[in-house]
Amino acid sequence: MIKNKWGSVALVLFGFALFNTACAQNPPLTGKAYVAEERLVQNSTVLLNNAQYTIPLQKLEDLKIASVHFTNQYATNFDSLLNKYSKVQVFDGNGYTGNKTFNDLAADLKWYNTIILQVNDADLSNPQLIDFINTTQKIKPVIVAAFGYGPLLSKLDNVTAPVIWTERVSSVSASYAAQAIFGGVPLTQKLTKTYSPVYGKGMGFISDKTRLQYTVPEDVGINADNLLEIDKIAREAMMQRATPGCVVLVAKDGKVIFNKAYGYHTYENAIPDKLTDIFDLASMTKVSATTVETMKLVDEGKLNVEGTMGDYIPLARRSNKNNIKVRDILLHQAGLIPDIQSFEKVKPADHSTDSSAAYPTKVSDHYFLRKDYYKDVMLPDMLNSPIKTPGQYVYSDVSMLFMQEVVENITSTPENVYVQQQFYNPLGMQTAGFLPLYRFSAAQIIPTENDQEYRQSLLDGYVHDPTAALKGGVAGHAGLFASANDVAILYQMLLNRGSYGGVQYFKPEVVDLFTSKQSPISRRGLGFDRWDPIADRHYPSKLASPQAYGHTGFTGTCIWVDPKYNLVYIFLSNRVHPSVSSKLGSLNIRPRIQDVVYEAIGKGM
Repeated sequence: MIKNKWGSVALVLFGFALFNTACAQNPPLTGKAYVAEERLVQNSTVLLNNAQYTIPLQKLEDLKIASVHFTNQYATNFDSLLNKYSKVQVFDGNGYTGNKTFNDLAADLKWYNTIILQVNDADLSNPQLIDFINTTQKIKPVIVAAFGYGPLLSKLDNVTAPVIWTERVSSVSASYAAQAIFGGVPLTQKLTKTYSPVYGKGMGFISDKTRLQYTVPEDVGINADNLLEIDKIAREAMMQRATPGCVVLVAKDGKVIFNKAYGYHTYENAIPDKLTDIFDLASMTKVSATTVETMKLVDEGKLNVEGTMGDYIPLARRSNKNNIKVRDILLHQAGLIPDIQSFEKVKPADHSTDSSAAYPTKVSDHYFLRKDYYKDVMLPDMLNSPIKTPGQYVYSDVSMLFMQEVVENITSTPENVYVQQQFYNPLGMQTAGFLPLYRFSAAQIIPTENDQEYRQSLLDGYVHDPTAALKGGVAGHAGLFASANDVAILYQMLLNRGSYGGVQYFKPEVVDLFTSKQSPISRRGLGFDRWDPIADRHYPSKLASPQAYGHTGFTGTCIWVDPKYNLVYIFLSNRVHPSVSSKLGSLNIRPRIQDVVYEAIGKGM
């Protein structure tokens, strides 16, 4: 199963390590054996005491979750899977012996509003633990994951909290139970016999699969060996110095079947890439933040794509942008210029090495921009820019800068705050967001360019895009950071046509509208890039279907969703480190890996 605690395998090539794999799908059992055990676990796992529909957990943004284990030998598996869905703090219950008691454990759990307990028959032989469960469930939500033969259920007769019980004790059952808590897998079984006056034959609640599952390729009919070519292509990318490292994730049929990290943060090979690392998504921001916010506002009837910029941006009414339709902005065919001038236009008096009331906008370490620079300089540049090619497709960052203005005028909320509150937090996306250094250590963030021209520093946690940087890191076209798992969650929601975790974020028809071909002159959807019908371009890859939609990012990233194959493909890298290179593109690393996935699907088992 995928683990937060990742392992690395170094292949020494030409005298130094170029390849590290955080092997997400590397359980004790592999392939068909894993799937066989998973089926046995599925058929023996029962959900009890769930009349309040606690499981699957809802409203993740409101939960502060703690997981407590005692003698469960597979606790690491269990806890690592929990942390795929939400931040869960792990407590070792064995530490509460001797001078420490269960009262001390209860005190340490004070600030957590959801308590998950892993127990087995030996654990439940301790009456103090039973008392702890019975006492805690009276004041806050408790979930019990119980592993072992059925008679242990009799020890839980006074427990009214939800109980997930399986008689199988294995790494697979631990992973399965953890995923069931969040709806990563369904629970459908009933007790086949009576174990106590409380737990009788035929009892059991049904829960649905509502979130991503983490499993092996064989679980969706793919031979894992047919994905080994991904490793070779990733090694090639690093050997050719196309990128210092990367993370690849593949989800099919709502199941993450491949997730590996390769290489290092930099070419110094000091910090290996990890599955939980946070990448600068660059232009993936356009769809992963600005477009999804636009979709929600359309869904709520607050924004009409046939409306004009003048309808939503007051300052546009006296400019040549007044009559431009929102639809044309999203399609990159409004005639807008690709970008405005950035650092080259900043005057010495516009920035300072220290922050102050006069210089509040942090661009990077020791670079602060004067107050209202965007309002006084950048926005007027956008509004006064020429309209050169109306009705033609010209990819434009300015388009999404204007869309940021549109959505912020409607919501009266900064885009970074809105998407965090409306999408990332409720979805359980733990790393996704703008301005990551306010929440995470730079060591968890993959560095991009070593900018010696303007910012005189290595960009680590600061947005690479210069225009977004001058906006303080929050822009409609760039500035979003996230891990691969977080990207997978967001786009599984879109693949589900707006539904995830039991929540409908927007109507299916809104997803269909934005992700389908909407232009007679280009391949584009509304905001989204799409499959290119010109065969010679092989875009996004040779084998992608005409239904595929997604986006790439300048830093060396991409997300592609292919509804025909029920597929989500993610590639994250920092190909712009230490300076911008075109090798990732010229070597076709991203599309070639994508095609390996399609080929593996075609070959099946």
